[in-house]
Amino acid sequence: MLLCPLQRENITMIEQEYLTPEGLQKLSAELEHLRTVRRAEVAMRLHEAMTEGDIEENPEYEDAKNEQAFVEGRILTIENILNHAVLIEHNSKTPPNEVRLGSKITVTEVGTKDQEHYIVVGSAEADPANGKISNESPLGKSLLGHKLNDVIDVQAPGGVIKFKITKVTNK
Repeated sequence: MLLCPLQRENITMIEQEYLTPEGLQKLSAELEHLRTVRRAEVAMRLHEAMTEGDIEENPEYEDAKNEQAFVEGRILTIENILNHAVLIEHNSKTPPNEVRLGSKITVTEVGTKDQEHYIVVGSAEADPANGKISNESPLGKSLLGHKLNDVIDVQAPGGVIKFKITKVTNK
């Protein structure tokens, strides 16, 4: 795996955010939308609410202010992620059957036949409901560095769960 820093100013003081190329594109598009569309929409809502009269007792104004705070907070969050992003790229020197950031994997809980499919991504991209697990999650941490057919132990709230790695795909 080759990690290409997108921006490396003072990166030693701030935690790196690992992103796939798809994750980078998705966050960049969301940031652009927030800056160009959502900010303008919220500004219009605020303006309209302010023209309705007394802003101290105007629930529409309060709601618009809260939405503005959310949008600005999300913009700052995405900017921070992108400023500290490290792009996850394929490196042909890494063994093809070893789990790393960006790997698509299939695991089977030992003692069952149920297969689970995941992609190991950075925490900013994690979406377990859609099969994207963070490298910082218990399962993600346990998988990293292991190979096809390895059996791993994952510490879960109910105790240790054993998984067998049945497929590893690295692009």
